[in-house]
Amino acid sequence: MEWHDDAIILSVRKHGETAAIVSLLTRDHGRHLGLVRGGQSRRRQGLLQPGNLVAASWRARLPEHLGTLTLEPKRDLAAGVLDDSGRLKALAAMTSLLEATLAEQEPQPTVYAASLAMLENLSDSGEALSPVPRWLAAYVRWELGLLRELGFGLDLDTCAATGSRENLVYVSPRSGRAVSAEAGEPWRDRLLPLPGFLLDDSLPPLAMFDIVAGLRLTGHFFDRHHFAQHSGRLPSARDRLVAALSA
Repeated sequence: MEWHDDAIILSVRKHGETAAIVSLLTRDHGRHLGLVRGGQSRRRQGLLQPGNLVAASWRARLPEHLGTLTLEPKRDLAAGVLDDSGRLKALAAMTSLLEATLAEQEPQPTVYAASLAMLENLSDSGEALSPVPRWLAAYVRWELGLLRELGFGLDLDTCAATGSRENLVYVSPRSGRAVSAEAGEPWRDRLLPLPGFLLDDSLPPLAMFDIVAGLRLTGHFFDRHHFAQHSGRLPSARDRLVAALSA
């Protein structure tokens, strides 16, 4: 069997003395593993970085076999984040979430397209001095989109209690539905904050607190609906991103 596809590198681990096992998010073949011969060589280290876009060719005798990968560079997106610790942590969180949540060999064209767009956003070196860079808001929205594609989309359009579209400031930790300030007041200590920028893409985050609140919101539902079901937990790389932004 053989296929050719564009792919994002998610992770690389050593195999034997010279090879590497590479996990990819492909455009048409989902998350896929393969063996790269000579993957530990110095010549290949620059290519085999999480976040890079590659042209991948996979070959195996049977679809359930690990198979071998031949990778050619398309875009060195990882290089654009190396000098920014925040973007680097976001890249690590992003690739580790994809690795941990996506089933193998299940096509995910929407996740692939959104992830490629997010990587391009991260690699854009602009607005580095902004107090709350726009890429952070984009990253939280990317996590919301990933939840949706996994089947756990949040309903942030109307209040779960009243049906109102006004003054939505909370999310129910059980149903994932928005709750207005008035309806949620008696239970405010039990509800999750809903940052305004998640309701309107044109609104910027008001402060870093909004970004952290957004990540805690998505993290709650990743834990509740995915990792709890698989006896796992959120990747440590994502924990490090939240901790850095909370400092």
